[in-house]
Amino acid sequence: MTDTEPLLVEQRGPVRWLLLNRPERRNALDITLIEALDKQITSAEADPGTAVVAVAGNGPSFCAGGDFHQFLELHERGDNPVDFLTDVSACFSRIAASPKPWVAVLHGHAVAGGLELALACDVVVAADTTLIGDGHLQRRLVPAGGSSVRLPGAVGRGLSRWLLLTGELLPATAFAYTGWIRAIVPEADLDVTATRICEQLADRHNPAQQRLKTLLHRIGGMAPEQALPEELAVFADNWSASAVADALRAFLAPSPTKAGNQ
Repeated sequence: MTDTEPLLVEQRGPVRWLLLNRPERRNALDITLIEALDKQITSAEADPGTAVVAVAGNGPSFCAGGDFHQFLELHERGDNPVDFLTDVSACFSRIAASPKPWVAVLHGHAVAGGLELALACDVVVAADTTLIGDGHLQRRLVPAGGSSVRLPGAVGRGLSRWLLLTGELLPATAFAYTGWIRAIVPEADLDVTATRICEQLADRHNPAQQRLKTLLHRIGGMAPEQALPEELAVFADNWSASAVADALRAFLAPSPTKAGNQ
C-alpha cells in the first residue's frame, strides 16, 4: 500500500489503524475513500487477529466532511449527490453495526461527514483543540450520513439541535460534559491516549464482547419491553457458546497465591 492511497492501514497488534489519507482536502469523503473504508470493514471483521479498529486522519484534520468538488462534478453531469451519500450512510451504518469496537481519533476538524463518521464509532478520543460540529447548514446542506439520527443520542437533544440548526463548530472541550468523548487531551498526547484506550478494548476481546456490541446496536431505540427479552436471549446464547461456565470455574478456583494468604 502506498502513501498516495486514500486510506492507509497499519496493524498494531490486535488494533487495526485506518488513516484517512486525503490531507490536501482535509480528508474530505469521496467515492474512493468510502470504497476503501467499506472494504476495510469487511476485512477487519473477517480477521481473527483484529480486535479493535481505530480510525484517524492524516494531515491537519480528521475529516472536514464530504468532498464538495465531487458534489459539483456529480451535479454538473446531472446526478444528485444523494446516490453517493447513500453509500456513505450505508458504510457508516456498517461501522455502527460491526461486532468489533471502533474508535474515532479526532484532531483538527471533525465536521459534517467527519462528525457522522465519529458518531458511527463506539468510542471517541479527541485533541482538545479539535473543532467539532455538523456544519451542513453553513453550506445550505442537510445531513445525509447520520448526524440527525445519531447526534441527539450522543450529546443530548439541546446541544444536538443547536449544532444541527446553526452549523456552529465547537471545541472538543465543549462536549466534555456529554460523555460522548471518552478522552480529551492535548494533541501531543492523542496517539498514546488512543493507543491505550484501544488496548483496553482489545484486552476484553472475546465472543461475549462481540455479542454485546451487536446487541447494543440492535436494541438502539427499542422500547424497554422489547429490548429486555433481546438481552436475555443474547445471555442464553452466549452462556453456552462462550464457555462461560469454564471461565467462572477458573475464576472461583483457589490459587496458590490465595491459599498462601489464608
